[in-house]
Amino acid sequence: MRYCINCCIHLLPNDLHRQCFRCRGPDHNNQKCPVCRGENKIPLYTDRKQMKWLAVLEVRTDHCESWNGFFCLRKGKLCSLMFGLIIMTLVMVSYMLTGAKHGLLLIPSPFHYGAFASNPSLMDNESLSDMKDYYQPSKMNISYVKDYPSIKLIIDTITSKIEFITRQRPDLEELRKQEPHMFSVIPNKFLPNSKNPCWYEEYRGNTTTDPYATNSYALYSKRFRIIFDYLRKVFWNHLYHYKDKHYRLRCLPHFYIIGQPKCGTTDLYDRLRLHPDVRFSAIKEPHWWTRKRFGIIRLRDGFHDRYPVEDYLDLFDLAAHQIQSVLQSEAVKERGKRSNIIIGEASASTMWDNNAWIFFYDNSTEGEPPFLIQDFIHAFQPNAKLIIMLRDPVERLYSDYLYFASANKSAEDFHEKVAESLQLFEGCVLDFSLRACVYNNTLNNAMPVRLQVGLYVVYLLDWLTVFNKDQILVLRLEDHASNMRYTMHMVFQFLDLGPLSEKQEALITKSPASNTRRPEDRSLGPMLPTTKAILRDFYRPFNTKLAQVLFDDAFLWKRT
Repeated sequence: MRYCINCCIHLLPNDLHRQCFRCRGPDHNNQKCPVCRGENKIPLYTDRKQMKWLAVLEVRTDHCESWNGFFCLRKGKLCSLMFGLIIMTLVMVSYMLTGAKHGLLLIPSPFHYGAFASNPSLMDNESLSDMKDYYQPSKMNISYVKDYPSIKLIIDTITSKIEFITRQRPDLEELRKQEPHMFSVIPNKFLPNSKNPCWYEEYRGNTTTDPYATNSYALYSKRFRIIFDYLRKVFWNHLYHYKDKHYRLRCLPHFYIIGQPKCGTTDLYDRLRLHPDVRFSAIKEPHWWTRKRFGIIRLRDGFHDRYPVEDYLDLFDLAAHQIQSVLQSEAVKERGKRSNIIIGEASASTMWDNNAWIFFYDNSTEGEPPFLIQDFIHAFQPNAKLIIMLRDPVERLYSDYLYFASANKSAEDFHEKVAESLQLFEGCVLDFSLRACVYNNTLNNAMPVRLQVGLYVVYLLDWLTVFNKDQILVLRLEDHASNMRYTMHMVFQFLDLGPLSEKQEALITKSPASNTRRPEDRSLGPMLPTTKAILRDFYRPFNTKLAQVLFDDAFLWKRT
């Protein structure tokens, strides 16, 4: 068999090869043409077997290509190219049609963005937990959405859907069914001679038993192991012996600093712990009520083993040892006095973070959580005291972004994340209640910035459904920064703490502020004026309601 080296066409024995324009021109001579004669070519034979495609491969020594080669495309190659183009076109058309149906195209509507756009296919009684599979976080870049009037329309839609509806409290028996072990450990009565809620619990271990061997805080965090190493050493010295049995003093906090993040809770904690009658948990923010008891360390990392209530109580053993020393003193035993030491706990997630409910509690038809953190705290401690530190939600959000964002931080990036979060929030409130959206884990994880944390009044109203108003002290960071002595006196009075000497008071009030903005974050400057105007419009109706609930117009944050 013979093959033309230029066009690879199989030549019959008598074929003059007239169809190849490369080999045959107007004045072509087969005898004189070096190509047809076989010069300047090196044949390369593979084997003796017959091949279906090419029997011989020839390597050219002359690499110069002529434009005439374009006319030598085989019909098969041309058909393959056309077929490939048709298939590609069909795939693109299919993607566009499918994307338009599910709202996944990168050509957004002017007003409904992201994963929570209104969807008529959802039934009115569909639960919010079902949205986990249907909705996915939007990843589009919407840096072009910097037009204030356009975003103002989104905010107007959200505002029109705001409705503050009183929540119904669950029954105590319903709470017992959800957390039977917790109710079996914590009693319903505490020691009368201690201001702090404490009780004695029988310890069944022996001298060789490590009381903290299974504590999850010690197992999962290296920085807590030093604390537990010390507790192991002093544990047996603080057991109470009675009728051949060993008892340990267990305590819960007398008060909780429940929120909000980036509102000065760390500074309040650092100052309050300097008071001689105040003790705190061994760890500043245990996050047990909101996260650890569900097995959440970081929600994006999935679930771990749930931290039992005993692990949480272990965190107060240091304070319990001091309270026990007072209880066993002669002054308390003989004169009937009581211990005035109180314990505090300062997890800034306690007020607002109920994201785990959807994974552990039965869903409700309205998409709202049937049980909240405060329901369980109140069930065990109806007399607990709660401290809330707030700040202008606009500034709080920017501070939150600067603190938690890992890379590419800028005022422009913050603006884009705010715009996308607003669009996601709008999509949710179009289909569900305000409370359902605020406590929606899927939405909260999808939003690039935590808009929901600044909706203070939504959370406060839910806490007021179980606790009396005189059990909650609400402070402003702006007041704390301008007149620290005044705010600390309010806290001391609220907790019914004893008087301080001038030296003790000076130590508490004149210490430098804690957890201030990092120097590298300060260099980024303030947020864009447009972003601030957008956020002011978004938070305004919530601030107005908060000021009404607290009877204080300072919570309108008009001067900040």
